[in-house]
Amino acid sequence: MNIRKNKPVIGISIGDINGISVEVTLKALQDNRLQKLVTPVIYGHGKVLTFYKKLLGIDDFNFMQIKSIEDVHHKKTNVINVVQESPEVVPGAETAEAGKMALAALDQAIVDLKGGQLDALVTAPLNKNNINAEEQSFLGHTEYLAQAFETPKTLMFMVSEGFRVGLLSTHVPLKEVAALVTQAAIQEKLELMLKSLKDDFGVLKPRIAVLGLNPHAGEEGLLGKEEEEIITPAVNSFKENGHLVFGPYPSDGFFGMMHQKKFDGILAMYHDQGLIPFKAMAFETGVNFTAGLPIIRTSPDHGTAYNIAGKNHADEGSMRAAIFQAYEIIKRKQGELEEV
Repeated sequence: MNIRKNKPVIGISIGDINGISVEVTLKALQDNRLQKLVTPVIYGHGKVLTFYKKLLGIDDFNFMQIKSIEDVHHKKTNVINVVQESPEVVPGAETAEAGKMALAALDQAIVDLKGGQLDALVTAPLNKNNINAEEQSFLGHTEYLAQAFETPKTLMFMVSEGFRVGLLSTHVPLKEVAALVTQAAIQEKLELMLKSLKDDFGVLKPRIAVLGLNPHAGEEGLLGKEEEEIITPAVNSFKENGHLVFGPYPSDGFFGMMHQKKFDGILAMYHDQGLIPFKAMAFETGVNFTAGLPIIRTSPDHGTAYNIAGKNHADEGSMRAAIFQAYEIIKRKQGELEEV
């Protein structure tokens, strides 16, 4: 059965029901522009959505519960119950039941992605701790999806309008980062970034900046040898092949002087080096995109925010941007958006 008629079908895994995930999802989907462009399918539970509708006073949001993706309605927001009985919703609380439901939502969305019945997946924030309550090794959406789709080479790519940061290393302790900075790893991530900028974002001739690992990019070896011995040779190999790859740059000066505006993509060596400036400058519109997967996956750039859960304070801008970004990548892959 071909469920796609006019609009892309975008799945939304609901994440942690005790954080702000449901709130930002409901608020984002109130945007009439989205409803005209995509068919949303929320993987969660109808009772949870009803709970937050009442709690937050969101009266102008309606949804249709369906048993499976085969029953999708293209003029409605669809909801698939991923557990038989919804766990109790306790805004702000970290519970094992919420973790089980978040993982169940993600797993069902993956099944439908593999079945070719979703055009993209938007993952709402979840909490790794309550998912790992039963000794599971859940490191994050990026790693879980890479394993599910048997794709060892992926790139965590934080994107907003005119600002894109990819990470060489992601969710690892800082003391382990230096060992992960190798020419092979840099080559892999740069190749993924170049391909994604061309295929997913329509950049014909991408300009990429590579950040250094050490303070002042090693200061000619005084503060570390990684730049001279590893990063610079990797950058030069791409230059020799005609790619516009530059660096390594000291990260403080690079972002302090707003040099990110001169490049289509930036490769950071580790998590906080890239995400601190990105979230400082693009928190309300930033999107987490996983490059390299055989499917399209985006996510808002924030977490569960238990401290404001259920208080109607959450800003839905990043979730809305994540849905729009998924739509744009779908359309670009279909040849319906111009390259830049």
